Amino acid sequence: MILALMDFEKLHREESGRILSTLIRLLGDFDLAEEMLQEAYAVALQKWPAEGTPANPRSWLISTARHKAIDRLRREQRFGQKAEEIAKTAEFAVGPESELEEEMVGDDRLRLIFTCCHPSLPLEARVALTLRTVCGITTEEISRAFLVPLATMAQRLVRAKGKIREAGIPYRVPSQEELRDRLDGVLLVVYLIFNEGYLASSGDALVRRELCAEAIRLGRVLCGLLPQQAEAQALLGLMLLHDSRRDARVSAEGELILLDEQDRSLWHGEQVREGTQIVESALRRGAAGMYAVQASIAALHANAKTAAETDWAQIAALYDVLLRLRRRQ
Repeated sequence: MILALMDFEKLHREESGRILSTLIRLLGDFDLAEEMLQEAYAVALQKWPAEGTPANPRSWLISTARHKAIDRLRREQRFGQKAEEIAKTAEFAVGPESELEEEMVGDDRLRLIFTCCHPSLPLEARVALTLRTVCGITTEEISRAFLVPLATMAQRLVRAKGKIREAGIPYRVPSQEELRDRLDGVLLVVYLIFNEGYLASSGDALVRRELCAEAIRLGRVLCGLLPQQAEAQALLGLMLLHDSRRDARVSAEGELILLDEQDRSLWHGEQVREGTQIVESALRRGAAGMYAVQASIAALHANAKTAAETDWAQIAALYDVLLRLRRRQ
């Protein structure tokens, strides 16, 4: 099977976060993992068009990056101290995926998300590092999305990775005792990414859809990795409902259109239905935080056929709940 360039780019966007998270665990170094992954991609671009795409591209890339890391460490005479950790990658030899491998990759992604969103990092660094490592977005793309000079964003990422290394921030999933507080920080990062796309704080475009899409993708990843966390579900539903109105929110002249003036035929009905179902599921499972309340409000708006048919009394009651929650913070 020959992999077209478009398919290769899709593979990179969808799998780079999974591959990188595993390499970071195995190599113990953000920069080395990123460099070896880039080298593995370069080898793939040379070999796959001629030899065909391997049955398991992810495992192939991990295995190739592992060998590249071993070669690098041998040249730098650091192989001895890293041999034991790198040896663990033997389980990722090219071949059919196993349930064990999928479970380990899932654990690695979760470790990476919580590491990138560690509270000791500045909030702006958490956002940038999450987009770069978990989502696989290039530094140039991130700088462009946030309208920050490339050199500034690159330095922000360097400092964040340096902080992780120097402060010894653990590459692990928080304990059950820590999980609630740490999860709130992760959800905040995801929501900040979405909000920056949904109503851009700077630049000519009022909406930057690529950021909304990445936040939703992150939300799906979190819900998949933490299926018992109802508030994560609520956030995903909230983002889907807001994003369902994307084609009706801005006029041809680039001006924001208020909710009651939007052409509701442009709303994405399938996304409204999915978002509503996710919110209802989260509420049934006990979600009662900020995201759950906001998502409930968004669902009432999204499911009203006209502005006049909106259940304003229920929305007002929910805003009272939201206000009380904010006062407790």
